[in-house]
Amino acid sequence: MDDNNTSETSMDAAKTLILNAALPHAAFDGWSESTFAAALTDSGVASGLARALFPRGGIDLAVAYHQSGDRAMTEAINAADLTALRYTDRVAQAIKLRLADADKELVRRATTLFSLPHHAPEGAKLIWGTADAIWKALGDTSNDLNWYSKRATLSAVYSATVLFWLGDQSDGNAETWAFLERRLANVTQFEKTKAAVMRNPIAKALLSGPLKLMEKIRAPQSAADLPGHHKS
Repeated sequence: MDDNNTSETSMDAAKTLILNAALPHAAFDGWSESTFAAALTDSGVASGLARALFPRGGIDLAVAYHQSGDRAMTEAINAADLTALRYTDRVAQAIKLRLADADKELVRRATTLFSLPHHAPEGAKLIWGTADAIWKALGDTSNDLNWYSKRATLSAVYSATVLFWLGDQSDGNAETWAFLERRLANVTQFEKTKAAVMRNPIAKALLSGPLKLMEKIRAPQSAADLPGHHKS
């Protein structure tokens, strides 16, 4: 095995060890420095390596937890056969898979953390990343303005669903899934209305200038070009 690959594998293993060790502490102490310190003790990973992997301590642990959920969701979508479902139902199923193994208390703690003004941009970026992961897993090939509008719309639907889910005490989260269906139905109705407007000759004429400009918009070419990413 290549030395670089071996090193990356070791780093990933250490990162997983620390994150897993942090989970029971984060449920009580939040994604904090005390949780990070406890994770170091429990995982046995050297403090220097741990700080290199999670330079901001608890905040980076919260980010890693969210991203691990995105990866698990992508694997679950890829393993599932959603071809028989309508597209809206595929999106709903993807969101259900994203929340299937999520711990409400850990998500609640992360939501509290990323609602703070100085962490809110990163929280928004994580939600956008989840929406992007869902569309990619569902085979989205858009490369124009639709790339952005799909992710912006899904980010809004997903974040609203998560907030509802956090307070849902119904059996099997039934009320959350009903809420999700209503939000997706609203989006579908909006898209139908937008399509009808665009078929109207007068609307077409009025929007011809702005639409020409929008046709030039293209999807970012790398993850580093996603909205919310700061280039130094």
